[in-house]
Amino acid sequence: METRLREHARTLRMSDVVDLYLEVEFEDRLQYVTDLLSMVIDGRKNRRAERLIRKAGFPNTDTLTGYDFSPVTFPNGLDRRSLADLNFIQDKENVLMVGAVGTGKTRLAISLGVKACLAGKTVKFHRAVDLCNTLLELYPAGKAGKVIRDITQADLFILDEVGYVPFSKAAAEMLFSVISNSYENQSIITTSNLEFGRWNEIFGDERLTAALIDRLVHHAHILTFSGPSYRLRQALSRTEHDEDAILKDATLT
Repeated sequence: METRLREHARTLRMSDVVDLYLEVEFEDRLQYVTDLLSMVIDGRKNRRAERLIRKAGFPNTDTLTGYDFSPVTFPNGLDRRSLADLNFIQDKENVLMVGAVGTGKTRLAISLGVKACLAGKTVKFHRAVDLCNTLLELYPAGKAGKVIRDITQADLFILDEVGYVPFSKAAAEMLFSVISNSYENQSIITTSNLEFGRWNEIFGDERLTAALIDRLVHHAHILTFSGPSYRLRQALSRTEHDEDAILKDATLT
């Protein structure tokens, strides 16, 4: 009987059924079939989400659970809930995260990207300097276009750490090409430690910088981050904890 089940499942491209049919409680026929198909669907969604997360290129898979929003100032028309609902992706709107180093911009961008993958959206994550280096390396062989196409075909493109390292003229032009191709075709999340008035310092060309910012800001929500570095706060917290432990040990001895 199981051999026939395997054959039928293979014909219907539902091999999942063979792995799951013994896990479903039986109350009546309709309930059993419905619950079995629900398990198949859920399993496929989970596997698709895992594939999307792997292909996105995240440096980690942080989620929104436990994220501290206190350093974030939201613009009119956007709040915590609407951001987490990912409506901006559906509307092909951009999210710009600007503020001091260590205030949680990258963590929030990744968490939103992971949630998008769990919702079945395609995501591409790139650090700005790494993306530029990759494009410059592939361009002479005519392969840079494939990387740009992969980015623009995603539902969400996350461009991280714009402003940490100045770009050469060629790198700036490559990045502009990516942004231009993405413009109004997908959502972009950009993180930067520099306010827009200083972006010319890293791109080196006023006209290119203005055109790039114009494309990012159009249809965009701008989040500002303030306060001390989260990593610095963690380090200070550990230091204080260690000092307390040392004082406690000294007292006990």
